[in-house]
Amino acid sequence: MMGIDSPANWNYPTSIHFGAGRIEELAQAAAALGMRRPLLVTDPGIARLPILSTALEAGKSQGMALKVFSDVDANPVGKNVDDGVTAFRAGQHDGVIGFGGGSALDAAKAIAMMSGQDRPLWDFEDIADNWNRVNVAGMAPVVAVPTTSGTGSEVGRASVITQKASNSKKIIFHPAMLPGRVICDPTLTIGLPAHITAAVGIDALSHSLEAYCAKGNHPMADGIALEGMRLVHAHLRTAVNTPQNIVARSGMMAASLMGATTFQKGLGAMHSMSHVIGARLGAHHGLINAIVMPYVMVANRDAIAGRMTTLARHLRLTDESFDGVLAWILKLREDLNIAHTLASLGMTHDHIATFAPAAVADSSTATNPIAFDSDDFSLLFENAIDGVLT
Repeated sequence: MMGIDSPANWNYPTSIHFGAGRIEELAQAAAALGMRRPLLVTDPGIARLPILSTALEAGKSQGMALKVFSDVDANPVGKNVDDGVTAFRAGQHDGVIGFGGGSALDAAKAIAMMSGQDRPLWDFEDIADNWNRVNVAGMAPVVAVPTTSGTGSEVGRASVITQKASNSKKIIFHPAMLPGRVICDPTLTIGLPAHITAAVGIDALSHSLEAYCAKGNHPMADGIALEGMRLVHAHLRTAVNTPQNIVARSGMMAASLMGATTFQKGLGAMHSMSHVIGARLGAHHGLINAIVMPYVMVANRDAIAGRMTTLARHLRLTDESFDGVLAWILKLREDLNIAHTLASLGMTHDHIATFAPAAVADSSTATNPIAFDSDDFSLLFENAIDGVLT
């Protein structure tokens, strides 16, 4: 029987080439989308690593004329996208390769979309039918190559970009932002530090968990979410503690893909809080989700207890209940050395007055299982700062 680390080609939700060593197919993937002169978008950290130079050498040896754009912040901002579009046009590129974690992939998708638009980026925020403003013919094709296992941006139809003027994260959306080709090579994640592997792994869990609990009827998303969470349960600790384990790395890369596929159903208050904190304090998105996860779960308990029983059974937990899932998550965070409070990120009670209404306004709030107002978010922030899990 083939395992999770077996090479495979998947066509859902897009064309995915999955397996160790598949990065060698980068040039073919780009050529399949008509690219001869792609702009490779990454971040400054990845730009200095051997995994990128190896990919560049492989691409160039197969006749691909690659240029690199790496001016991407950890939480990408509008200027990163604008500068990337300038580089794209100046180099007369014909496509974009996103190479890196969620920040690089989000920036890459936004650059590809904006390469042929005559409206500003913020005109395409995911509000009402703004996506209909996009000139689809002006969008460049995208190959996505994730080097982390968390955001799942490689199979997402949107980019999260920080708008400096409002100091808030905006979701830029269009269905055609979904990359045309994805190369998921788990060997690219082997060099990740343990704390990053842990944070992005919990981010993958947060996507499946929130989507599974989100309002709405979407049984396909629910099924994918359940299996995504099982893969996290089976593989995250091993990926952190034994980084060379390709089975665990493959399991987490698949879990990341699944989490991002399932949140087409919606997310919830974890991401509402995380978007606000990330934009204003610059903290790591996955780490924020990991910290706030149990607090949001408890606040949503009345609406999600039945689903947590189903999840507990799927994970084969001893305690098949909400409390069993909560205990599993708390123990997982402890084993991964993830902090318990938002105070560890520098958040104080003074922030709550502005953070709570911003969380209400975040688009993820609409599909939270329970309708939260500013007072509810104020209490959530307060509990997460003080470590009060009630």
